[in-house]
Amino acid sequence: MMGWTSGQAKQLAFCAAALLGGAFAALVGAAEDDEENMSDPYLWLEEVEGKRALAWVKERNRATTRTLANRASFKTLRKTLLDVFDSDDRIPYIDKLGAHYYNFWRDKTHPRGLWRRTTLESYAGDEPDWEPVLDLDALAREEDENWVLSGFFCREPDYRRCLVRLSRGGADAVVVREFDLEAKVFVRPEDGGFALPEAKGTVDWAGQDAIFVATDFGPGSMTDSGYPRIVKLWRRGQPLDAAHTVFEGEPSDVSIGAYSHLEAGHEVHVVWRATDFYNSEMHLWAAPNIDDPANAKLLRIDKPTDASVTIHRGRLFIELKSAWTVAGASYSAGSLLATSLAAFLEGERSLDVVFQPSAGTSLASFAPTRNHVLLNVLDNVRNRVVVATPAEDGWTFAPLPLGEDARTASVEAVAPHEDDRYFVDATDYLTPPTLSLGAVGGVAKALKRAPAYFDASGFAVSQHWVESKDGARIPYYQVAPSEFEGPLPTLLYGYGGFEIAMLPRYSAGVGIGWLAQGGVYVVANIRGGGEFGPAWHQAALKENRARAFEDFIAVAEDLVRRGVAKPARLGILGGSNGGLLMGNMLTMRPALFGAIAAQVPLMDMRRYHRLLAGASWMAEYGDPDDPAEWRFLRTFSPYHNVREDAEYPPLLVTTSMRDDRVHPGHARKMVAKMQDMGHDATYYENIEGGHGGAADNAQSAFMWALVYRFLWRELGGDG
Repeated sequence: MMGWTSGQAKQLAFCAAALLGGAFAALVGAAEDDEENMSDPYLWLEEVEGKRALAWVKERNRATTRTLANRASFKTLRKTLLDVFDSDDRIPYIDKLGAHYYNFWRDKTHPRGLWRRTTLESYAGDEPDWEPVLDLDALAREEDENWVLSGFFCREPDYRRCLVRLSRGGADAVVVREFDLEAKVFVRPEDGGFALPEAKGTVDWAGQDAIFVATDFGPGSMTDSGYPRIVKLWRRGQPLDAAHTVFEGEPSDVSIGAYSHLEAGHEVHVVWRATDFYNSEMHLWAAPNIDDPANAKLLRIDKPTDASVTIHRGRLFIELKSAWTVAGASYSAGSLLATSLAAFLEGERSLDVVFQPSAGTSLASFAPTRNHVLLNVLDNVRNRVVVATPAEDGWTFAPLPLGEDARTASVEAVAPHEDDRYFVDATDYLTPPTLSLGAVGGVAKALKRAPAYFDASGFAVSQHWVESKDGARIPYYQVAPSEFEGPLPTLLYGYGGFEIAMLPRYSAGVGIGWLAQGGVYVVANIRGGGEFGPAWHQAALKENRARAFEDFIAVAEDLVRRGVAKPARLGILGGSNGGLLMGNMLTMRPALFGAIAAQVPLMDMRRYHRLLAGASWMAEYGDPDDPAEWRFLRTFSPYHNVREDAEYPPLLVTTSMRDDRVHPGHARKMVAKMQDMGHDATYYENIEGGHGGAADNAQSAFMWALVYRFLWRELGGDG
């Protein structure tokens, strides 16, 4: 779903992508460390489009294409994956904007994508009647740009105009243009349309003819993390440099922004200031008139800085990351609280507990409808949904049926200001997704079912637990043949960061590229993630990062102990923060694994905060400029710990030249260093793709085929 449908989503828009894929960066502090950086013979690879660096990339890409991509098995897998990625029987997920339901679709005919719409009645049929709205391929041809749609913000409540975000090659930096949904055309600046040049930042509507803008306004307007530190109100017809400054943060902040809810009777403008990745200030921007911003007031929402806030129809929701005692009452970390926004601003601190975690449970997400709140609860890494309903004497709670075979479910309101309908998407490792439509008080009915893209009849999903080094019990999921004698080629996936939970989801790529070949697939729910709420994440922050690595090692050792795999046939895979995990498995326990694949990884933890968005991740990893923190950071910096005299399993590293979040220099430098030491390190850098690694289905098929064929070859599948 590409539109933002809640205040919480808008608040986190600037870092949402960072949370789907991880996040990181680096500085230089002490004199001896400056010398260390100056003596780094691979710094030139940080020049993303430097002539020498590009020559190095092209040479490695050619070598990898010769050894992997020219094989018949690779070509067959790539074609199979692309056929699936482009297939017409995938579920076209939709967002309701006004009277229509919108979908963004990529296939063989539209590799860049087609934004289209239909009615709900038509959508429920076998062949919906889609009306094209915006053809990205036609736009890219017309303007000779490699446009990727990065999202859109549509104006409430009429939904006639949208602010469309266009990225070159999938980068985080975007251009913004106003789009007329009725005329299905961009509104030209000379006709009063809003337009912003390429930059990282956020936008949202502030009224019919005004928007909030946080962007690069020139020298000094960006934070050390590379995001805007100033948000302005820009009214139609004004030059951008005449826009009114709403709020200005500090260079040390992560980012500043603003969003609005414009439903009649519940209008609210919110300004947020992210002081680091996990702490923020929230203010209401109270303007007597949108055309008189000089007389507006900022009213701070007095909540813990690490708590997130959602405002819906006059109600304030506060989601706690740490325990909070206020007005004599104590609330546990991971709780969801609710109260009247007006009363809270007047000093009232009577808070209702809508969710409180218990052993094994955490709140994955919540979705307010007009009269209820849908609580998506993780219970020992399996979703269940609860309907919470406010009443005069408190809240009532009732389960929402999902189906017996659905381990994972996502739920969102269809039109949260209009009614109590919801979409629920249910799936499992072996169960293709089903998208259903329901209304609170009724029974949800399936709208669309995805087909099976591989034969799952001979496989079974099981959950296992293992004790980590410090005694913590770590769960992991295993997908394997129902009956088998090991060891088999086994692929272990991990992430372990930024409070992101790894949940059971159907993946055609895993099924076709690994399971159907005869392998076992395993996902480790290690600390640093969000499987058990804030405490599970916070247990592996900064100096405690080793816990995430120890958890992953414990899972790997358990697979060997149980006879599922042996080290020579055990491969591991991770991307972004998971790529950092892969680098540390390489340097910490090389004999435990037969092959390693790292996608868009962090590797150099000495300079990560100097590279692109890296400074925003210091709350997760630590500050390399602080000697005390560099001491523990160095212990998990793969680039600094790889040794010439060690024996390492074969390594594949992939990245994207257009990744402007995790700098491709991490991947380049690590591979260059290992190759010069004589180690087996394979490299491929896609020209597009941003942090996702690929900009269209064809690129995705190519990149995933590289990963699966490399791993299968090295783990004894067809080597």
